[in-house]
Amino acid sequence: MNRLISLISLLLISAVRLSAQEMSISKLQTLPDLGATQGVTKIADQVYIYGDREVGMMKSYSLNDSLVYTGQEFLFTVDGKDLINHPTGIAYSEGSPTFIGNSIRLNTEGTLWKAVIYAIDWEGFLKTKTLDGNLLATIEDDACIQGTRPEYVSYKGKMLVATSDYGPSLNEVRLYDPEKLIHAQKSSDPGVMVGKFTCSPWVQNLHWIADEGILILIQNQIEGKLWRLTFLDFEASIKAGKEVVLNQIDLDRKDELEGFCLLNTSLGLAVSSSRTQNAALINIPQLLKF
Repeated sequence: MNRLISLISLLLISAVRLSAQEMSISKLQTLPDLGATQGVTKIADQVYIYGDREVGMMKSYSLNDSLVYTGQEFLFTVDGKDLINHPTGIAYSEGSPTFIGNSIRLNTEGTLWKAVIYAIDWEGFLKTKTLDGNLLATIEDDACIQGTRPEYVSYKGKMLVATSDYGPSLNEVRLYDPEKLIHAQKSSDPGVMVGKFTCSPWVQNLHWIADEGILILIQNQIEGKLWRLTFLDFEASIKAGKEVVLNQIDLDRKDELEGFCLLNTSLGLAVSSSRTQNAALINIPQLLKF
């Protein structure tokens, strides 16, 4: 029986490897007035893309044959002042606190970072379009090594906030208890971090595939250039204390990949920091069965 289970697992992983290699960009778009785009998330039927224009901000889009701007723009400001100036990651899960990361590189070597995680009232933010009255908590992510980029994941039936580093070495995926995090001053406070594992470099963002238990590292192949998606067996990575890679896909784009999310079972969306052709719709083979 164990040999049969192992064989089935091997065949499933092989299918992912085979089909994922067929991922291809079907359409490129230019989305203006985002500054350097920093990430994307899909919530219900809306696609939210965020960037670091003159202030940190976000726009919403609907999907037809391409992304269509809804006319809704949101600013990460309080009293008109920029608060989340470099948004990196939006962790949203219905019924749980919403967290947004802010990662700021303090030196050219990438050895000093200022990283903050904000808890916000998401519905209030969508209604008022600023953070005025919607900021719930500010947490210094001092457990980080090189920045913060929160994303909800599920482990053993519990929702956790995963985040990761960006840098050439010493990178980790860390797991935070959201209820402890929202009441903490720092991510290093007792009980906040409940697990971690090491991962490969240049992680710009994370994307969770709940039905498959797969965590995607949204990466660059080298610092600031060339697109890479790394699919991890999440539970196996936690148990091993290091990333367990199911597949790694390099896409033929020379700019800086910043974010990726699945739009449906056959289509993904990647965004880059370029000012033109900064959004790419990506065909995903049905064999992936996301």
